[in-house]
Amino acid sequence: MEIKCFASSSKGNCYAVKSGQTEILIECGISFKTIQKDLNFTVANLNGVLLSHSHNDHSRSARDMIKAGIDVFMSEQTVEEIGISGHRVKIVEPKKQLRVGEFDILPFDLKHDVFNLGFLVADREGEKLAYITDSFYCPYRFSGLTRILIECNYALDILKANVEAGTVPVELKNRLLKSHFSLEHVKEFFQANDLSKVQEIYLLHLSDSNSDEARFKREIQELTGKPVIIAGGN
Repeated sequence: MEIKCFASSSKGNCYAVKSGQTEILIECGISFKTIQKDLNFTVANLNGVLLSHSHNDHSRSARDMIKAGIDVFMSEQTVEEIGISGHRVKIVEPKKQLRVGEFDILPFDLKHDVFNLGFLVADREGEKLAYITDSFYCPYRFSGLTRILIECNYALDILKANVEAGTVPVELKNRLLKSHFSLEHVKEFFQANDLSKVQEIYLLHLSDSNSDEARFKREIQELTGKPVIIAGGN
């Protein structure tokens, strides 16, 4: 399973996952032109796009993908919130498995300020990827994961210091606490799950002002004993 991060921030999110003859995008929250360039102008080869929720930094190019003839998989709530339609819009439901190319995909619900999905993606070679972002809590436990893409947006102590310094409004702090994964929550997730087969951990969607890349990478590597990649991109 090959993973490429094209963008991972509040400005946009987009990840390519490929195995065998199947390639999908998870999120399309950057411009269609940028996606075309990142895929070496092979967008037509995509088997589909998985969309977690309606926020623009995840869904920006959904309409362009549909116009390009690519199936976009999302919840009914996300369809309504974006106001999108067409036969390429594929509605999915939490805990109802679907097949996209050679991937078996299981959506699951997450806690955010709009309806939000995570995804479990399994290929025919036994690889299993968990994708979790824009959530302050994941109620599920997983076994046999080989790769994890998980948001690590902020650390509580950094956020608190920024609020006290006046650089982060209290309102933003309160929103983050109820909508995004902190370093502390990520650690709890790893401690609660079976990591024995995990090959790589990707930390996603780090805040520009409330995170510390070097610290996050070091602390998660020390906790899990696994290689940690800070997702970047455009």
